[in-house]
Amino acid sequence: MQGQDADTASVRPACKRLLLAGLALSVLTACASGEGGGHHAPHAGRNVGVLLPLSGANARLGQEMLTATRMAMNTPTAPPLDVHDTAAPGGNAATAAQAAIKAGDGLILGPLTMDETAQAAPVATAAGVPVLAFTSDTSVAQPGVWTLGIAPEQQVRRMVLAARQQGRQHFAAFLPDNRLGHALGQALQQVCEENGLQSPQIMFHDSAQEAITANLKTLSAYDSRAAAVPQPDPAAQPPVAPTPDSAAIDPANPDGAPQAPTPAPETATAPAATPDFPAPPFDALLLGDTGLQLGMIINALALTHVDNTHVQIMGPGLWSAFATKLGALQGAWYAAPDPATRQAFVQQFMASYHHMPTPLADLTYDAAALVKALDQNRPAGSANGYSVQALTRPDGFGGVDGAFGFLDNGRTRRDLAVFQILPNGGGRIVIPPAGRLRRSAN
Repeated sequence: MQGQDADTASVRPACKRLLLAGLALSVLTACASGEGGGHHAPHAGRNVGVLLPLSGANARLGQEMLTATRMAMNTPTAPPLDVHDTAAPGGNAATAAQAAIKAGDGLILGPLTMDETAQAAPVATAAGVPVLAFTSDTSVAQPGVWTLGIAPEQQVRRMVLAARQQGRQHFAAFLPDNRLGHALGQALQQVCEENGLQSPQIMFHDSAQEAITANLKTLSAYDSRAAAVPQPDPAAQPPVAPTPDSAAIDPANPDGAPQAPTPAPETATAPAATPDFPAPPFDALLLGDTGLQLGMIINALALTHVDNTHVQIMGPGLWSAFATKLGALQGAWYAAPDPATRQAFVQQFMASYHHMPTPLADLTYDAAALVKALDQNRPAGSANGYSVQALTRPDGFGGVDGAFGFLDNGRTRRDLAVFQILPNGGGRIVIPPAGRLRRSAN
């Protein structure tokens, strides 16, 4: 052993130093990658996180949306679902998103509301995991976070472009002073600007009938229009027959018995027709009210002579739910999906679960179906197929509610139909969906 002492003495310390250096390098690498602190996700795989309210006040809705998600994924080769309850005690959408990221999910479906999406989005975007949320509030949309709900912007864009094709150039809006009203107003401003139209006149109103009428008179320049209405010429009016003296006695009828009315002579002149009211300073008007307040708007429209003679009235897709009661708005438009495209999904859902699916179930079904399609076409060697390039393909995706697609900035495009309200209520499609995404849609 003494013959080996010199070599052994030199080799052992060297090995020890190398081992310690290697350990130190490993610790530094782990810290740099975040593995030591747990702040970053493991490598994202093909599993799909689902964030929905499965307990609490919205549990029934969340369960039905989850059911539609599983319907779309009901094949052996579909990517596994990793389900998280955003309403779990002590948790919220942010903690649900953190659990999905920690599990290595490659994409997140949900959450449901705007507030929940605002909670989950920072967690997912920091990890580079795409989010397909089910809210229609585009204020939370951003690169990597898309909102699938049918948004006010999509509806307004569809109707403005259709009205422009019919020669409408001057747009205005009379909207409730609430979140929907402001979203519609912002969308109208944006779409008009993008398409070279004049900046629209936009007015928000409260809920009192008197104030609604006064504000609509201002927006429609009612006073100046009323002053311009030609007044009837008194000289052109037929003479008024003198009124018999009530104290006089008719010798042919001294008892004053009721007499049959004397027929008017055939040459009598008919009363002059009321002259047409001049047009307001806009030829397209966007409304946003529903329910009882919409009734007040209808009253104000009649009093201010704003109707489809000169103005294309437009409203939110929410009108489709009660269009049968809107005959007073005949000729008005709203933009919504063609219900015919939904029938196959509805029949499949009812055959399995024996009730009509909620429209929000359409969104979860479509989102899951597109994710399954992307997974099946993922590039060889890739962990998943959920890249931004794949999600934002120009042709978009076919869905229960028609074609839809995503843009890099988080905005969602939809192929909507334009409906017109009929004289007796109800709506009919006057401009059908194209069946594909328009390349010019922005």
